[in-house]
Amino acid sequence: MKPKLFTTIRTYTLAEFRGDAIAGVTVAMVAIPLSIAIAIASGAAPETGLITAVVAGFLISFLGGSRVQIGGPTGAFIVVVYGVIAEHGFDGLVLATAMAGLILIAAGLLRLGNLVRYIPEAVVNGFTIGIAIIIATSQLKDFLGISAENVPADFLPKLAALWDAHGSANWQALLIGAVTLALIVLFRRLSPRLPGLIVAVALTSLAVALFELPVDTIAARYGELPHGLPMPHVPQVTVERLTELLPSAMVIALLAAIESLLSAMVADRMIAGSYRPNAEVMAQGWANLGSSLFGGLPATGAIARTATNVRAGGRTPMAGIIHALAVLLVLLLAAPLAAYLVMPALAALLMVTAWNMSEPHKWSLYWSEPVTDRMLLIVTLVLTVLTDLTLAIGIGVAFGLALRLMRSELEPEVWTDHDR
Repeated sequence: MKPKLFTTIRTYTLAEFRGDAIAGVTVAMVAIPLSIAIAIASGAAPETGLITAVVAGFLISFLGGSRVQIGGPTGAFIVVVYGVIAEHGFDGLVLATAMAGLILIAAGLLRLGNLVRYIPEAVVNGFTIGIAIIIATSQLKDFLGISAENVPADFLPKLAALWDAHGSANWQALLIGAVTLALIVLFRRLSPRLPGLIVAVALTSLAVALFELPVDTIAARYGELPHGLPMPHVPQVTVERLTELLPSAMVIALLAAIESLLSAMVADRMIAGSYRPNAEVMAQGWANLGSSLFGGLPATGAIARTATNVRAGGRTPMAGIIHALAVLLVLLLAAPLAAYLVMPALAALLMVTAWNMSEPHKWSLYWSEPVTDRMLLIVTLVLTVLTDLTLAIGIGVAFGLALRLMRSELEPEVWTDHDR
């Protein structure tokens, strides 16, 4: 249960600090545009993504059980957050996030972190690919510059509405989106250590400003970003609201636990480390509770940002703390500049994020699994895309556990005469 920071700080060296500082600033440059894009795609104000990266990112590194975990808003939450805001408003999301935080804190205290490993891998994979598809299609409107009001949230009606409005597509927006996409891929190939996300988005946003292209910016759609963090605020709590929001809070808590522990496991393989699952779950709880008090989004460990941290030289939780402080510095000093980022560029960034989430390099491995695992993956994927996450997770986990029981070959217990 002891946070990794309290272990690593006892033997912390100046060389480690230099590595953590470089890694923290590098990850912050990746997190800034990504956090803004995730907030917008979730139906929230752009600044909520930065608030989440600061508050939750700090708490996850300060209290977490991983040496190199980077926390903040992630693409996995987009679908849940969008649905909660649409049905209960942003205040409802804040309360659901706080409830999820309390659920995670209780899970950590009860040492339930190890139970996440029993969720079938096929369910996690199908769920992740399904979310990636939803994220990618949700960005088509901004990527193509389509003018369409009140686009439905559901997958098939959304595609139909976008097709009906395809005649309003803006070729300048498409060009900016395509160039951003190409630059992100190019920078990752040529210089993986370079924070290519923010460089690509900044370059295409600068081009829009210089050539005065008719392309939407954050400022044009949402106004200027505020400076600094807001004052803490406790949402209205009633028994009725708690009952209504409990299913959403459970999904947020489950997603936070699954993604953070998966990210910590991936990080351990990269640094040959050993994370503490229950401390990590507890940290996710405090991070979500803290984020909700400042009006932020749900948060968890982010696999892509954690991997970037490791590749950039981060080796202790100080890198994550520096990342959060660097984002805060940008929020305090350079928020007006962030407001000039263009929407097609942010859409391209999220499309790349969705592609990476789906892990296409593993698709052939998934298809070589037993037929039952393949069917479980497909069922979870389809339910995620066409229904809702609660149903997809519930049915996927139920089927997965049923398959596990069917496969288990339990030998009958041997009784002795004394036992009889």
